[in-house]
Amino acid sequence: MRRWFLPYTPDLLKLLLAQSAVTVAGMEAFARWSAGEVAESETVRGCEHEADVARRKLMVELRTAFTTPLDPEDIYELSELLDEVINGARNAVRESEVMEIPPDEALAVMARNLREGVEHLADAFAALNGDRDKATEAADAAIHCERQLEHCYRTAMSELTRETDPREVAGRRELLRRYARIGENLVRVAHRVWYLVVKES
Repeated sequence: MRRWFLPYTPDLLKLLLAQSAVTVAGMEAFARWSAGEVAESETVRGCEHEADVARRKLMVELRTAFTTPLDPEDIYELSELLDEVINGARNAVRESEVMEIPPDEALAVMARNLREGVEHLADAFAALNGDRDKATEAADAAIHCERQLEHCYRTAMSELTRETDPREVAGRRELLRRYARIGENLVRVAHRVWYLVVKES
């Protein structure tokens, strides 16, 4: 009976890692879809839904937890910002389908950068409750992936000036911007990792 009165301490970091694992799977599917595997669009959508479920479970447990391994606000922010990454991938797939403009080679490269970046974020999360130097190193690696994406983005936008079809120009510009925004959200997660580490140092 004494167990009934013990403080409730769910493994919140484990739940955050579960959300990040689903996000990694979704971004792997997004990279494959961007490389021409059209059927992977359904995998992206499925992972986005699974990530929402994982996030909701984390939020419920966070609200009832007596103690947390990290500041509750930081856990909330990391989860929310990570959710925006997979949401962005789903929205990019949807926009491409609506405009009937599939990803090209530049977008495929950018998607690979995003996939690698999210993998580094997952590594950063895994290190938060242990070696926080590793957490910040992984966050830096994620930011580096976004810098590579930026270079590809600028090159692709420059090449669009040679395109003569207005519909193609508008559609490709929109997709490039969507991929770039996913990269920006990825960086926001990495910066939050750094904030957390600095705050708790």
